[in-house]
Amino acid sequence: MRRALIPLGAAALLCAGCSGGAADKAGQSPKASASAPAPDVDHGAAVKAAVAATVKGSARIDETIEMGDGTTTMYSLTIEGDFDWAGAKGRLKTGLRMGRASDAAGGGPEMEQIFSGGTVYVGGFPDQHGAWGSVRRDKAEAQRILRAPLNDPEHVLKQVSLMRGAKKAGEEQVGGRPTVHYRGRLDDGTIMLRMSERGRTKIARARQKIGELVVYADAWVGRDGRIVRTRLSWPLGAGGCTATMNLTDFGKAVRVTVPAPGKVTPMPSADGPMLG
Repeated sequence: MRRALIPLGAAALLCAGCSGGAADKAGQSPKASASAPAPDVDHGAAVKAAVAATVKGSARIDETIEMGDGTTTMYSLTIEGDFDWAGAKGRLKTGLRMGRASDAAGGGPEMEQIFSGGTVYVGGFPDQHGAWGSVRRDKAEAQRILRAPLNDPEHVLKQVSLMRGAKKAGEEQVGGRPTVHYRGRLDDGTIMLRMSERGRTKIARARQKIGELVVYADAWVGRDGRIVRTRLSWPLGAGGCTATMNLTDFGKAVRVTVPAPGKVTPMPSADGPMLG
């Protein structure tokens, strides 16, 4: 009962672009929701193995992060592009919207990110005339709950691989393909994995207002043993934050072109609602 009274201001402080009410339900089949509870077995090893198999190659990334109150989506962030974990390279485009991600009327700023080795380049803003910033990938920190440093999809998979009490939630269709759905929870250390001190302070303050932070982690594993969808969710009454990432086109070639040195300004860190 207490969660239903949680002020969304506290959620916005932590998410700034994270929804319980707008979660994608396309992957849930009637069979999964009607099936009997799975035996009390921890399937964490299966999830870890699926993540390990996924990061050996490349995939298309389509992620949506939304925050809402159960009836209205307040903010949404879309992250899409191609990523090669094995080659440590990728290119992502991120867009911030007021309202649902599918609402064209809520259009907002967009940016691009290029991952190349140990460096992430941030730019693509129309008013910056081709200028880019660069950040060391291993130094980037998350600033908000359910967010990855610099939107790094490898961080999302890492968090999912660390879910506790993973249970088999059923067999479901995702993108027209059969998958096994696993669900668990993230402990405090995983919720705050690579989070900045400022972000940890915000979480501590939120705990004083709302109590325990309960974050669920879901993973859908295809027949080839790779992750095809992940979801991190922080329910707050009827609303909350949800981050859903879909992976497709496994094994596709990923090519990136880094900005010319004269267009790049090194930055010690990166912050902002679009950067994690």
